[in-house]
Amino acid sequence: MAMGYKLFYTVKQQNCFIIERFGKYNRIAKSGLHLKIPFVDTVCSKLSLKIQQLNVSVETKTKDNVFVNIVVAVQYRVLADKVYEACYTLQDPEQQIKAFVFDLVRAQVPLLDLDDVFSKKDDIADAVKRELEEQMAEFGYGIIKALVTDIDPDAQVKAAMNEINTAQRLRIAATEKGEAEKIMKIKKAEAEADASILHGKGIAGQRQAIIEGLGQSVEEFVKQIPGTNAANVMDMVLMIQYIDTLKDIGGSSKSNVVFVPNTPGNVKDLASQIQETVFAAQKLE
Repeated sequence: MAMGYKLFYTVKQQNCFIIERFGKYNRIAKSGLHLKIPFVDTVCSKLSLKIQQLNVSVETKTKDNVFVNIVVAVQYRVLADKVYEACYTLQDPEQQIKAFVFDLVRAQVPLLDLDDVFSKKDDIADAVKRELEEQMAEFGYGIIKALVTDIDPDAQVKAAMNEINTAQRLRIAATEKGEAEKIMKIKKAEAEADASILHGKGIAGQRQAIIEGLGQSVEEFVKQIPGTNAANVMDMVLMIQYIDTLKDIGGSSKSNVVFVPNTPGNVKDLASQIQETVFAAQKLE
């Protein structure tokens, strides 16, 4: 590429030069080798047809009155068929794009709460692209893409958001822990209830077996020894159990059990009381 009084000049690929003759637009020189008349033709402007990116930082306020800094990356390029407009229409295209982005972002974000700004950043970017595309096309610039690359609230706001998030997670964890403990207690209670039922059935079965065994023993005893009856046999059984009980209690050095009255002669009275109670219950039935 060359300027000034040289006769020949070259234009690189994806570039173009605006040639003026005596200060007036003459032609557009595209990539390749070109000839210009010294002192007559001049290169007034060089434009790149490559995609360029402009980062625009916009400070604005959300609907819930939170100030936030939003960075919008705008990818644009000069339209090949509108090089003339791109060269002569705008003095500073980047400043013009920035002005449009400022206006569009500050029109969109105040309608949204802070949480919605994060979740709808793509909608904001699409709105910016549509509006910019329509506005900049007449100036010779095409908008390829608009991206919201950063949303930065105030440091205190971010700290508060983190605290809210932490509190929510702690509440969920506490709820889950409480549910787990509740389930464990319910399962434990169900297990204890099942164990109690089984224990009761076991005791009932044990007593039934004892009764059946005693009944068979008494019956055999009465058959084998004439002159005895079931009452005599039960008195003897109670006496044996009474003596065995005293033996077990006496064998323990830490026992503090006292029977009142505690003589063997009272066993018969005890047996009589038990029998009377059983007979009374049978009569009530």
